[in-house]
Amino acid sequence: MRHSPALSLALLALVSTLALAQTPTAAPTQRIRGDVVALDGPNLQVKSRTGEMLTIKLADNYTVTAVVKIGIDKITPGAYVGTATMPQADGTQSALEVLLLPESSRGSNEGHYPWDLQPGSMMTNATVAEVATVERARRMKLTYKDGEQVVFVPENAPIVTFEPGERAMLVPGAHILVTGAKQPDGTLTANRVVVGKNGLVPPM
Repeated sequence: MRHSPALSLALLALVSTLALAQTPTAAPTQRIRGDVVALDGPNLQVKSRTGEMLTIKLADNYTVTAVVKIGIDKITPGAYVGTATMPQADGTQSALEVLLLPESSRGSNEGHYPWDLQPGSMMTNATVAEVATVERARRMKLTYKDGEQVVFVPENAPIVTFEPGERAMLVPGAHILVTGAKQPDGTLTANRVVVGKNGLVPPM
């Protein structure tokens, strides 16, 4: 039996719709900044910076990444960075922190977009094109696939990078940053915990 072109197109659209309906969607995520209260088996109990008590179920193979301080001299042309900033009236950005990302992360989350570190803050993941000293700050020109940003880094802005951490670092009082996935039943899960080394508060 031959189908008309219109019927064939309708059948194709129906099949495509059913396929999309069956494609699993990624669980919504929540960035959690706070302090470790306890680690009970896979359950990480956290007091968030807003005072909320949360429990995050960690994956069996979860990893720990440490955040460590580095000098501004490590931020050189060609480096790939993530910097949380506040927009300025002249169109530039003022850095709240600068994170030197490992080479393996080059290109990850590239761009300039809203961030939740502070109300109105932005995040730029980009390559450093230029660095210059301007009065008491550093001026960075950052380039990414859709544009560029000029970021001034004040003297008091934390400059950090990642290094491998250990699960033993997740002790009560440790300062952490976790991206938790919200499950349908309302619980939170995670497969990675970022923790400040030697009492550092992850500034991202």
